[in-house]
Amino acid sequence: MFSNPFFEDRADAGEKLAEAVLNELGKSNLTAPDAVKPIVYALPRGGLPVAVPVARCLHCPLDVVVAKKITRPDNLELAIGAATADGHVLWQKQKQPNLRWQKLALQQAENKAQSLLADLDSGRPNVSATGALAILIDDGIATGMTVAVAAQALQSQQPAALWICAPVAPRELMGFLGEMGEKTIVLETPHPFYSVSRFYGQFPQVETAEALACLQQQVEWQSSEDFRF
Repeated sequence: MFSNPFFEDRADAGEKLAEAVLNELGKSNLTAPDAVKPIVYALPRGGLPVAVPVARCLHCPLDVVVAKKITRPDNLELAIGAATADGHVLWQKQKQPNLRWQKLALQQAENKAQSLLADLDSGRPNVSATGALAILIDDGIATGMTVAVAAQALQSQQPAALWICAPVAPRELMGFLGEMGEKTIVLETPHPFYSVSRFYGQFPQVETAEALACLQQQVEWQSSEDFRF
């Protein structure tokens, strides 16, 4: 871990990110009653605990875009691409075409994404990004592959605007992230980077049950808020 981490944990990162997003909404005049309505989309599983405070702050639905890295069989940490559960695929530019193991790696990534989406489906709200302000959130961005393919999937739904948001990302990725949507909000851009976990005091793995609870609790919380008003 970093000797002086930027964030205590994902919840702390989410609270700080929520402040930044709300501030940008105010600058963009998107807090007016007739403004485009936001929907927060998290990259599960780690992005969900970060996204919850943002969705609460904006009083909006919380959904997911499930994306998985496509990795080499000899190096499972190296992302050569990424794929979403609904079939969007993005490859690194240096990918060699038509290699048999790459087809297998793609299938494995898609299978993992579809399996996780099925596990989380019961907690998802019935919403669409079409015409909405889609706010895509992860707990941190390292290579940018999964957030890029998730952004591609959301853009296919024709949102009014897409914002890419994360607590931390490498400084050198900011130009790349800026190409994905109308706005990029990243709280910290350290150099050198190494890994997302380095900048958190606590960064345990988020289990599927916890991720599902984040979705279910947001649906319940929003229903209670709607009833109150």
